[in-house]
Amino acid sequence: MTTLQQTILEKKAALADTVSAPLGLLAGRIAEVWPDADAIDLRLQEGLASLPNFLLLYAWDVNGIELSSMVRAKGPDPSWRGRDLSDRPYLKNHLPYKGVMLSSVYLSKYTHEFCLTALQAVSHNNQLLGFIAADFAIKDVLRNAQLAATQEVRWKQFRGDPSVRGTVFMQTRAHSLFDEHIDEAIEQIGRLMREHGVFHSKIHFSSGRCSFWLYDDPYNYRLHGVEEIIDPELCLAYPVRAYPEKAVTPASDIARVLEHFRALRFADETIYLRSGSLNIMNGMIGLTFSCDGSHYMSVREFLLHDIGFWLGTTTGAQAAVRAAN
Repeated sequence: MTTLQQTILEKKAALADTVSAPLGLLAGRIAEVWPDADAIDLRLQEGLASLPNFLLLYAWDVNGIELSSMVRAKGPDPSWRGRDLSDRPYLKNHLPYKGVMLSSVYLSKYTHEFCLTALQAVSHNNQLLGFIAADFAIKDVLRNAQLAATQEVRWKQFRGDPSVRGTVFMQTRAHSLFDEHIDEAIEQIGRLMREHGVFHSKIHFSSGRCSFWLYDDPYNYRLHGVEEIIDPELCLAYPVRAYPEKAVTPASDIARVLEHFRALRFADETIYLRSGSLNIMNGMIGLTFSCDGSHYMSVREFLLHDIGFWLGTTTGAQAAVRAAN
């Protein structure tokens, strides 16, 4: 299971935990008046307060025919009573005969919004009567901080353009202006990240430019060429700022990361680092090599491996091709 799949399952489990008890209680009260549609509507409306951020509440029988109205915060809509819901995505899977089941995300035909549905069986004397459903708009579900938690950074790699990979051994690294001033440049970049509020930087070694994102202005980025990067007065354009307490990456690791970038840039004349990025807030590294292959990993994982990991015991070119393809 991938990290992304695990994150999705965790968010759905968190939603299930939130709605399980109130839907169970509501199902018990609705069983008492089944199949009286008007009475079911009243019970559904009484249950609204126990289901925050819901979009719709409704009930249907074992044949997939809607019994109730579409109950919304602004009132019930009886126009869907008697409608066949059997073509809905969640009714094509195994339905819960007790407890709660969550559907996959789908586009609602009623609201025309992406949503998911929590399904609860309605039973009486061990006889299944039907189901109640609570639809939740994805945009509302993710307002819950628990459900919107960020996913852990894991190593990922992506192959690049096949036309670039196919001719990789026909090229050699051209010495760029950035290469000529790389020591001055990485020292300045490190200083800006430690002392001047830059939380994300991307270095384009081949084209000689850098992009910086500021902690206090994250929606805009600054772009600098080599001449500006190595200018000692560049720091005057960036306010002095204490290192962010929420940064995942320790300030002491920044210089080590940049030195690794430098080593990978000059490791081989055929396979070499074209660009590298560092985000101290989520602790993520991005690398793109001359073969157009890209890697994304945590700072911790990146620093666990020395340059020998990338170069291996064979030539630098062979090892880097294996890593980036």
